[in-house]
Formats: sequence, structure tokens, C-alpha cells
Amino acid sequence: MHLLSAISDFSIASHCFSIKGERSTAVCQKRGQQLKIPKSFAPPLIAVLIALSPITKTPGCLAQTVEIERGGALFSQSCIGCHDGGGNIIQPGATLFSSDLERNGADEEEEIYHITYYGKGRMPGFGENCKPRGQCTFGPRLQEDEIRLLAKFVKIQADRGWSNP
Repeated sequence: MHLLSAISDFSIASHCFSIKGERSTAVCQKRGQQLKIPKSFAPPLIAVLIALSPITKTPGCLAQTVEIERGGALFSQSCIGCHDGGGNIIQPGATLFSSDLERNGADEEEEIYHITYYGKGRMPGFGENCKPRGQCTFGPRLQEDEIRLLAKFVKIQADRGWSNP
């Protein structure tokens, strides 16, 4: 933990220099603090610092992570009552595990979206324009983009085996 906080607190703008007479030691200075590092550790340490730096995270990667987290939050809000951990307490053969999704013809994101929007069998639809009314949830409806996030989240979790929700 201390290593991570030291790394995240360490700035690329810090200055490193060699100690006169000691060719195998580098001194890195940051805001008046000095850290002696053997020169053999300097290249791997710099590589780690760059890899952990926020400047190496692509916006697409961060956006996808935020989408998955939002999908997980929606799942916890709207689906977990019946589908905790990818299971199904109402209809055990219709879980959200890959094998059941494939057997039931819902192993693609678009198919998961369609079932979540309109419902199927005992599963109510959650879409704003879900019809017929008896097939739809009596609770709050979800917007189309929210159902897309849910479908993406379910597909990712199914591919992972629901081991890391």
C-alpha cells in the first residue's frame, strides 16, 4: 500500500541525478525530499510510474469503465432481486450465465437488450414503451440507454461467469 501511495504521489516532474563518486546510485528529489535509488532500479521504476500515471489511461477505457459501473448500479437497482449473482430465483433454467443465455437464444447483447426492454415469459419488460402492459414491470421504467448499459453489463458478467460483479 505504501508503494502505491509513494508511486501515485511521485511526479514525473521530480528530478533525479547521480551522486558524485557513486555511479550506481541515483537520487530523486521531490519537494525538498530525497530518495536514494540504485541506478539498476531506475528504468523499471520509471516504467512503473509511467504505466500507473493517469496520462496513460485512454478516455475510451475510462468511459467504458464508467459505463460498466453504471450498468452494475442499474443491475443492483432493478435486477438483483431476481438475478442475484447471475442466477434466477423465479425460473432456475433462465439464469444470466452464458450456458443458459445461449440455450435460451439470448447470448448476444442485442438479444439481452430486447428481453430486458419487452420482457419474456415470467420476466417483465422494463422499457418505457413496453407492451402489452401485463408483460411489463409495474415498477419504474428504464430509459433505452439504461437498458443498453444493463445489457452490456449482463453480457460482460456472463462472459466472466459472474465471478466478479
